[in-house]
Amino acid sequence: MGRVRVGPLAIGVLLTVVVGVGAGLFWFQPWKLWQDETVTEALPGVEEPSRVPEVPPGTSSSPSAPSGTPATPSAPSGPVTLASGELISHEHSTSGTVKLVRLADGSHIVRLESLDTSNGPDLRVWLTDAPVKEGRAGWHVFDDGRYASLGKLKGNKGSQNYALPKDVDPSRYSSVSIWCDRFDVSFGAAELVRG
Repeated sequence: MGRVRVGPLAIGVLLTVVVGVGAGLFWFQPWKLWQDETVTEALPGVEEPSRVPEVPPGTSSSPSAPSGTPATPSAPSGPVTLASGELISHEHSTSGTVKLVRLADGSHIVRLESLDTSNGPDLRVWLTDAPVKEGRAGWHVFDDGRYASLGKLKGNKGSQNYALPKDVDPSRYSSVSIWCDRFDVSFGAAELVRG
């Protein structure tokens, strides 16, 4: 039986195919479409309700104020929702609620609640000034104007918090996008409605 000779051209073609497939897998990361990452974070500054101690009968449940000191109600402390909106689908089916929240210390976060989208390569959370448009018309608009990247998407499912940098003025932005930085496309977005 004779030996099969493989020429340099065949080796070059085979090497090109292997490199091309490897680069394509690295670039598109198709396995992420079947991998879900669920992240569940509490809203900062919201304490779990504590158990109130029982008060024996015949005693007051509130501490007595010194005589002559008027009782004043305390100002609400804690997170305040400044704007919110519902995510709509763009490149991938996406749902959930987005909230712009001011925390008790004056800092701001974008909170994603009940997020459900596809996983993908290089997903980011962007705060933008772009209008949210339905369908393909809205897929590529978020990098046209002003935007602030709040970091990589922590998980494609769940509830998560993203801190705004101190130099970002939240009043200058009107929407949030789950943005695929690798392919410059929105997976989903929400208009922030102030209320």
